[in-house]
Amino acid sequence: MIRQVVIVGGGSAGWLAAGVLAAAHQTAQGGLQVTLVESPDIPPIGVGEGTWPSMRDTLHRIGVSESDFFRECDASFKQGSLFRQWITGAADDYYFHPFVLPQGYGEANLAAEWQARFGQVPFADLVSFQPHLCVNGRAPKQPGTPEFAAVANYGYHLDAGKFGLFLRKHCLEKLGVRFVPDNVTGIRSHDNGDIAALETREHGLLEGDLFVDCTGMRSMLLGQHYGVPLLSQKHVLFNDSALAVQIPYPAEDTPIASQTTSTAQSNGWIWDIGLPTRRGIGHVYSSAHTSDDQAEAELRAYIAQEGGPTDIPQPRKLSFDPGYRAEFWHRNCVAIGLSAGFIEPLEASALAVVEMSAAMLADEMPVTREEMAIAARRFNDAFTYRWERVIDFLKLHYVLSKRNDSLYWQDNRNTVPERLAELLTLWRHRSPSRYDFYRIEEVFPSASYQYILYGMGFRTEPGSTAAMPGQAAAADGYFAEAAKLTRRMLGALPSNRELLDHIRRHGLPKI
Repeated sequence: MIRQVVIVGGGSAGWLAAGVLAAAHQTAQGGLQVTLVESPDIPPIGVGEGTWPSMRDTLHRIGVSESDFFRECDASFKQGSLFRQWITGAADDYYFHPFVLPQGYGEANLAAEWQARFGQVPFADLVSFQPHLCVNGRAPKQPGTPEFAAVANYGYHLDAGKFGLFLRKHCLEKLGVRFVPDNVTGIRSHDNGDIAALETREHGLLEGDLFVDCTGMRSMLLGQHYGVPLLSQKHVLFNDSALAVQIPYPAEDTPIASQTTSTAQSNGWIWDIGLPTRRGIGHVYSSAHTSDDQAEAELRAYIAQEGGPTDIPQPRKLSFDPGYRAEFWHRNCVAIGLSAGFIEPLEASALAVVEMSAAMLADEMPVTREEMAIAARRFNDAFTYRWERVIDFLKLHYVLSKRNDSLYWQDNRNTVPERLAELLTLWRHRSPSRYDFYRIEEVFPSASYQYILYGMGFRTEPGSTAAMPGQAAAADGYFAEAAKLTRRMLGALPSNRELLDHIRRHGLPKI
């Protein structure tokens, strides 16, 4: 019988996994026992500051207060991503990938009508109200909107270090998770190769039936103990380095951005994330195409251009090998978070995959060891598929760029995954649709592919089935609906900072 789950490693991944498992299996009421062991000597990486809207469901699922989350994690609202200088590198090129679906998506061929008659207007700006909320710094809800409810779909920006501590407190006080602050010094195995127990420096043996590896890129259990290899994707997505820094706002009332801003550079891109008290900025780049010094120079130039201080602290260097494990669940060990894989920060997929992993583990938790092999096969199939789709989607941004200012962009266009190449062939004559992404829980829906494709100037030439009766009128109706919603929401929604200040003082109504 599976009665004890031991999670190795804390941070966002470990404590999210603990919270989801403990809430689903009633640990506090005597159900499945969940223990988390975390080294007090290893600090978390602490730069994963963007989430998807799915995080609202996850936090609600484990029973936290959204108001407390905003207050304790220095969190703000995220309504999507703004991409600048990805298309041609010109100073004025941009497009949005908002979290709201296009108005009337799936009901009319929006892309064809946009392309035929409104091509001078950015696609997302025509089909969705959300880019206009972002440009005007609006919040996605009103002070009277309950916790986790939305007027416009939203995720979060957050302080990753504070988020891990917030989750730990909730797991210990409300969910019955056992916390062991200690260093793992060895691993004991059963005769069949399963992990039997962890040896710790101060607490002796920690026995368990299922072990969750959340030890980050070290992958202590799955990678080091079991030797499950990392399948490097550096031949597809070249970025393997990042320089990260935090900078203050020039004034306390400086507007807080409603989106993650991603600005392409000669050999990578720079993220810019606004929290209530500071901005988190980082340069992601390929060490094969540029040097650390050149990347830092571009980062400093960006900060100066965007109104930041000239005396920024020395950026923190991060290195990674983009890839994912050949298996994620091996024997009685499951990897979640960086121990399972990491590609790059573009589109903030890392925490979303953690959420999906924790949710599937909780929902499909085997009752006995005999069932575990079946659950493992299903889990491995699901997440191999999901990692491959993450790679396809991220690569799409690079493949469509027309930048020619470096070998980096040229090399990116010359390395296209086979499935993505096939889809791009199909999309020459029809838009992305649900038939291209048919699993119940796709990482990125077809609407997201449309936002990137048409945001970056891809053309879908009309085929023989393009001219459907009534399509133009239907599309016009949805375009008008998006414009009407834009006007209404701009007049009714507060700014990000106004709503965050209200939450800090008064909180949000409970659901």
